[in-house]
Amino acid sequence: MATETPSPAQRLIGDVAPKLAQLTDDVLFGDVWARPGLSPRDRSLITVATLTALYRTGQLPSHLRLALSNGLSADELVEAITHLAFYAGWPNAMTAATALKEVLAEQATTEETTTAGRAG
Repeated sequence: MATETPSPAQRLIGDVAPKLAQLTDDVLFGDVWARPGLSPRDRSLITVATLTALYRTGQLPSHLRLALSNGLSADELVEAITHLAFYAGWPNAMTAATALKEVLAEQATTEETTTAGRAG
């Protein structure tokens, strides 16, 4: 019998806060993110902007990754972060830009490894 792959929330906090992980999966991503009023792309843009403005650096990299997978381009994220510098503060924008740079570098490394594996 195959076991279900744990969600990101389950992997992150499931052992310490199982109910919070369950609510994250079922309510936040299972209901709120699935509502039809906004696209996942728009929800990602709003979430990245909010995390940047509130200086929630722990959650920012995973939501930058999600934003990219939900269709936002790196250029659009850079533009949003630059715009936020004037409303949310320069240090917040600099931290978000640094996080985006790290996420993009991580993805480039993963892509290179995947491409090299296919070539060999």
